Amino acid sequence: MSKIGLFYGTDTGNTERVADLIKDAIGADNVDVHDIATAKADDFAQYDKIILGQPTWYYGELQSSWDDFWEDFKGIDFTGKTVACFGLGDQADYSEYFLDAMGLMHDVAVENGAMPAGYTSTDGFEFDESKAITEDEEFFVGLGIDEDQQPELTDERVAAWVAQVKEEFEM
Repeated sequence: MSKIGLFYGTDTGNTERVADLIKDAIGADNVDVHDIATAKADDFAQYDKIILGQPTWYYGELQSSWDDFWEDFKGIDFTGKTVACFGLGDQADYSEYFLDAMGLMHDVAVENGAMPAGYTSTDGFEFDESKAITEDEEFFVGLGIDEDQQPELTDERVAAWVAQVKEEFEM
């Protein structure tokens, strides 16, 4: 089995913690973890299965390391790759921008040829708007995590999502 490339960006450590939970749930031997702050565009080429993660900052902004890497990211060819995304956000204080960065990241990957995986229900969240939902507004384009308002649900959400992604990644 080929390894999964997990690429994340974090400023406060919350996204890194969730990335570690995902890695542990999949199996540490099956995942190479990359902090996007030190990643290169070429790092993506070695993986057929990729997980991307970042928090949404303030009014729908990318996490700082992802923002620095964004132009390179937009040039990556994801053809033949299956990509699952996860994002962190605050559904109460930033309800109009909840998980926007995950949606932007997902859209670039799909536009560049990725086969998406890991969509999850919007049930259990209360927000006004998001760039990370499907047209029918029933699903997020990945795993949504709210460490500010619902930290007690993170472990459960990660476990369920990893089980789903492992199936979609045919592991």
